[in-house]
Amino acid sequence: MASLWSKISAVLPASEADFPLQFSDTVQQSVVEVLKWCRRQLYSGATSPGQAALNAQIVLDVSWEKLNMGTWRHVDKEWRRVYSYGCLFKVAALCHEDPLVERLLQAVRTCDLGLLMGAAIMDDILQVIVRILQSEIRRSGEEEHQRDRAEVKRIKTESPHIPEIKDECAVPRIKCPSLETFKTSFLIPLRPVILEGIIDHWPALNKHPWSVEYLRSVAGCRTVPVEVGSRYTDENWSQTLLTVDEFIDKYILKKDGGNVSGYLAQHQLFEQVPELKEDIRLPDYCCLGERDEDEVTVNAWFGPGGTVSPLHQDPQHNFLAQVVGSKYIRLYSPEDTDRLYPHQSQLLHNTSQVEVESPDFERFPEFAVAPYLECVLWPGDVLFIPVRHWHYVRSLELSFSVSFWWS
Repeated sequence: MASLWSKISAVLPASEADFPLQFSDTVQQSVVEVLKWCRRQLYSGATSPGQAALNAQIVLDVSWEKLNMGTWRHVDKEWRRVYSYGCLFKVAALCHEDPLVERLLQAVRTCDLGLLMGAAIMDDILQVIVRILQSEIRRSGEEEHQRDRAEVKRIKTESPHIPEIKDECAVPRIKCPSLETFKTSFLIPLRPVILEGIIDHWPALNKHPWSVEYLRSVAGCRTVPVEVGSRYTDENWSQTLLTVDEFIDKYILKKDGGNVSGYLAQHQLFEQVPELKEDIRLPDYCCLGERDEDEVTVNAWFGPGGTVSPLHQDPQHNFLAQVVGSKYIRLYSPEDTDRLYPHQSQLLHNTSQVEVESPDFERFPEFAVAPYLECVLWPGDVLFIPVRHWHYVRSLELSFSVSFWWS
């Protein structure tokens, strides 16, 4: 059986001369020289893996500082590429000799940081390498996972409190409408609707239904961004990086006994973990958009019951597909924006100041007369949220949703 290093070296360029290291003048020559040094060490084999890892870390430290200066949209892509190369060289150093599981997991985390913070390099080589690494990791502790399954079963059997939906406020439902019906009845007039039966063919719902155990097996060792706190408008809200396994242990199973909420929210998990992308499909109705289908933004929303997305609006249409669990959703028309009291700051101008389910009518009196629609979204349901429609979302139980933002 081929060694791990032979598998990784097989996807690297055949020689140092074939290994590209070209950057714009944005990147200082001193940094480029360190990168070239790392490349030379990779192919000469004359440097110990420990020293090679230290040299790669120099690149990562310098580029990390550049990535964290100012706002993310102003970060020069060249520094994101430098960061990805630093990750690549560090992974090579970690895997050059047959590593223990701990070093394998460190290598996977390094690949993920490159995928999350860096830019694609060399035909997305970090994605190729992380697949090789995942295939090498043998999951252990089956007895512990048996206990996990029992705990997840207990969570699932605890019946959530389902809000009563008033008939006059209920979001309409329609089963598998034609493209023309959806366009004329809902898309053009910007009317919210729940589409039934349009994702029943997803493998995530039938071939291998998504569960905590399945997500562990496919993505357990992958590092993802997690929102910590009940909602992003709270002062104590923060973000952190955890593996999917760590997120499940801490915020789904609550093994440490904590009561802080954690939410894997608005993350392009399916680009990071293609195995999960194979379990879903783009809704056919996205073809009615003005842009190409490959410009649809697909995000994952995974968390325990009680996670909340405050009342807010987005600049694109949204298909919110429910795969696991249920969610309560409230919708308001953009015509009633003034009654919803958006934050005045530029950062939160698309978010309401009102606590939807416990409003302060003394501070926000007009909110009491703002008309709304509401629904409970069940597995297999897809909610169409028209552009700029205000929406509030609360998970009623362990939940996994997939959103498709399109124009």
